[in-house]
Amino acid sequence: MHACIDLGSNSFHLLIGEWQQGKIEIVERLSEKVQLGENVRQTGRISPAAFERGLACLRRFSHLMAQYPLQQYWALGTNTFRVTENADAFIASAGEIGIDISVISGVQEAVLIYAGVITELPSSDVHRLVIDIGGGSTEVIIGSHHQRLLTDSLPIGSVAWRDRFFCDVSPDTESVLAAMDAGRQAAIEVFAAVAPGVARCGWQQAHASSGTVKMLAAICQGQGRPAGTVSLEALRELKSLLAETIVAQGELAGLKEARRDLLLPGWCVLSGLMEAYRVSSVQFSATALREGMLDFMVRNEKTFDAMTQSDLPSISSATPG
Repeated sequence: MHACIDLGSNSFHLLIGEWQQGKIEIVERLSEKVQLGENVRQTGRISPAAFERGLACLRRFSHLMAQYPLQQYWALGTNTFRVTENADAFIASAGEIGIDISVISGVQEAVLIYAGVITELPSSDVHRLVIDIGGGSTEVIIGSHHQRLLTDSLPIGSVAWRDRFFCDVSPDTESVLAAMDAGRQAAIEVFAAVAPGVARCGWQQAHASSGTVKMLAAICQGQGRPAGTVSLEALRELKSLLAETIVAQGELAGLKEARRDLLLPGWCVLSGLMEAYRVSSVQFSATALREGMLDFMVRNEKTFDAMTQSDLPSISSATPG
């Protein structure tokens, strides 16, 4: 039995699974909104409150993991660990709890995300554009089967865009719409950095993972759109409704309270990406980094080749305690 811990800038995730009859069976799944990346763009540090939220979450994860006969676990830190001055202090404190954290680069994160997404897709020769919008970074990959044609990580995410564009905005619809326009335009400029590479590789299918896309797909479905799909047309049509919902603190089908603060920045990031890369629609993928981590741990033949040559960190063999 194996466990993986994905330490994101917005949420921490625990996945426990075992390899049975050629596939991974998930036996436990737990996610907590920690927001470790809160205000990191401004301060360059994990705040004391976020630091404690993160450690409290890891204590709960460790307690749950101790209830299973684990052979290995793998805890990986992503963007907040890459950019903060006091990430080493957090890693040391986590080690005292019994959880050893390895920090991965943006490209390594993208490699694991690609593997996690394709593990649930049928084998195909088509070029797939895979997108994962995190709290502090967004990974963009184009691949076919095990071959990655483009692998990149960009410094843009839903938490970072919330802190940059929406923390001080006036609570009226006009101001919120202006902030959405500014956030979308800034997102286009960030994603434009790799737009030539995306165009050069070409792609026929677009798949997007993460809580941001899951939320927007659920809202689109609640408005009568096809399930599991987000179109650029729908995002444009929903713009005013989303702004009015946030200003009025109202309810909206598909919007969970825990992600309310990330709705508008998430809209900016996804809209900007789709415009920059001329994506008319994306399919939501329920699998991503965590599933890629488990695939790597069990050496799943379907995806393992896609992850080799990436200098991924070692896996911990001892059960945390």
